[in-house]
Amino acid sequence: MAEICKSEWMNQLKDAWNASNEVSGALAEIDFSSVIACGFKGDDKPTGVFVVEKGICTRAGDYAGEDVNWDMRADKENWLKWIATPLTMVTMGVAVTTGKLKFATGDYVSMIKNPKMAGPFIKSFALMGEIGGE
Repeated sequence: MAEICKSEWMNQLKDAWNASNEVSGALAEIDFSSVIACGFKGDDKPTGVFVVEKGICTRAGDYAGEDVNWDMRADKENWLKWIATPLTMVTMGVAVTTGKLKFATGDYVSMIKNPKMAGPFIKSFALMGEIGGE
């Protein structure tokens, strides 16, 4: 099993993302393009990066200094918890409100208010659950 937020895990997520019409297809419909990073609270920089062009993830791997549009951070224990039980709209709100999930970069409020972005975002956590992680 791959280590969360590291290159192998990010590429497994890329494959699951691109195979999911509920995620990549829905985001392609709105021409969503973004550089998304994830990592751990307290670290100076993200661990992994995920490049999306018109809904499709074109590159994933270890963060290498890219400018990011979204940077999500959590403790490893919380990432593992959300992999075991993926976040829902309600639990995502609780995670952000309580500080368990931090957006170091990106406008969470605007994103979550847009159903065409929020739905696929929530579904991406279900994909994390499908690939697992350690």
